[in-house]
Amino acid sequence: MTLEDLREFALVYGCVYFHPNSYRCATLAAGAALQLVDGVMTGRVRNGLALVRPPGHHSMRSAANGFCVFNNVAIAAKYAQQKYGVQRVLIVDWDIHHGQGVQYAFEDDPSVLYFSWHRYEHQKFWPELRESDYDSVGKDKGAGFNINVPWNKVGMQNSDYLAVFFHVLLPVAYEFCPDLVLVCAGFDSAIGDPEGEMCATPDIFAHLTHLLMNLAGGKLCLMLEGGYNLTSLSQSVCVTVRTLLGDPAPRPANLQGPCQSALESIQCVRAAHRKYWSCLKLAAGAPPSEVSTKRIKLEEKEREEKLQRGEAADSKAGITWPQPQTCVLPPVRTAVVIPEEMACPDGCKRFNLSQHADSLSDNLTVLLGKMEKNEICNGLAVVGDVSMAMAPVIQHATSLKQRVLVVCVGGTEVPSHLPEDGTTLTVHISKEAPEEPSCKYYIPVRLKNSCGDTSGFAQAILSVLLPLAYEYDPALVLLTRLPGSGGLNDGAWQQLVSLLQGLAWGHVLVLVQECHKALVKPTAAALSGSPAPSLGRLPAPVVEDFEALERLRVRLQADWMLLRTSVQESGAEDN
Repeated sequence: MTLEDLREFALVYGCVYFHPNSYRCATLAAGAALQLVDGVMTGRVRNGLALVRPPGHHSMRSAANGFCVFNNVAIAAKYAQQKYGVQRVLIVDWDIHHGQGVQYAFEDDPSVLYFSWHRYEHQKFWPELRESDYDSVGKDKGAGFNINVPWNKVGMQNSDYLAVFFHVLLPVAYEFCPDLVLVCAGFDSAIGDPEGEMCATPDIFAHLTHLLMNLAGGKLCLMLEGGYNLTSLSQSVCVTVRTLLGDPAPRPANLQGPCQSALESIQCVRAAHRKYWSCLKLAAGAPPSEVSTKRIKLEEKEREEKLQRGEAADSKAGITWPQPQTCVLPPVRTAVVIPEEMACPDGCKRFNLSQHADSLSDNLTVLLGKMEKNEICNGLAVVGDVSMAMAPVIQHATSLKQRVLVVCVGGTEVPSHLPEDGTTLTVHISKEAPEEPSCKYYIPVRLKNSCGDTSGFAQAILSVLLPLAYEYDPALVLLTRLPGSGGLNDGAWQQLVSLLQGLAWGHVLVLVQECHKALVKPTAAALSGSPAPSLGRLPAPVVEDFEALERLRVRLQADWMLLRTSVQESGAEDN
């Protein structure tokens, strides 16, 4: 076809153009996606990113759309099901535009869970579809398997993105239990992009990637979609690839709570899906309509005033932001302090210690010093008494003016030497944990069945611990396994160990009591970067635990804004 013929042909479809090479490029893009699926499903590679163009998530079965010719991710999902017998596929679409082509392909299919956040602005942003809103949840057997999170204003930040992951995507994803995770990796949702006009910095994609890496046994395939600011695009891709390779994620900066508009969207989505997912069954109802209507009118008035003042709509295109911090994986990823008779786990380096308590304390301090200098990423120690071993670790870290996140699993009481001045945040998960927090920096998470109920434990980690941990932003994570941790299985423990490595440049020190020597191998595997095993399809949590977690989250959200899930929980003005 001549160029003139191609121009005329393009008018048949929405927002596309064609070139004589378009077909070849489009088939190569789809083929690259399939090749990546082959590599991951056969175990040749653990995960990967297909750097392809044209993108695909707008393309439909019978129509090119939005610069997309073939729907790379949708084709990859079908391919994985047909060739490898994959039962459940999770598709995460963090592009700033709604991937309506993916939604249409699977809206009646319960074997594919499609999640998309996208700039919507109450149907005023392209593709301007009614079915891009939060109440489009899927059809027939696929009802509940289509999750749309609409952004109704620009300028969303890292806290908004993380809040959606913690309170919508991750709880549902773990309940769904995918066999494969595909990502429509559009980086037009990053700061500086003229299409998205959002303010999330590139480093946030390291954390979004890390949070997905333990689903499906680590089988994670990302396919490039949008991205129209070359600086923002390249930085975002870089931190994403580093994370896939196992490098530590940058420390998140200045995390607060989600803004009012984001909270409204989160609340609406949770309300729309609470009848489909047990992890959302206690979600609040949708906000009163007058709240949303008032906000729409205020935003329209603000937009009109800006235009009257002559402020260009794309004024954010020239925004600048700092280069993402990079942290190269240290020469030693995991150091272990274990009895001489125990074999050193694969991928770890043994620290040779005597059995004397004072020597153990000294050597734990040395280990912390090497972690601080980034000579060692993380560590594991088997100790006679976890409570006693915690003291020198916390004392050393706090003496360096470092914030420490202490996570205690099991046990009847928390050691009394934990400071309450903000230098340490302690989260204690146990059947015997107190019912009420004693201060802002000691958070008891009481589970009726201790940690033996995997659903309740997972809910506690995803919806309470992670939001607290990310907002606190520690320089060190101290994870302890105490006696009395109930029937917590190795898979749930490994998930916890892996998820916490997204914090503090990956500097995590795990202390386990001698009675838990069997934990050394699975803990070391998680610290060394192996994906945690799947937890299986999670049933509904024990009712008492679920209600207690929700009461705790509501009590804490006044002090910890990343725990908020509804506009009623925030009296602040929109930011």
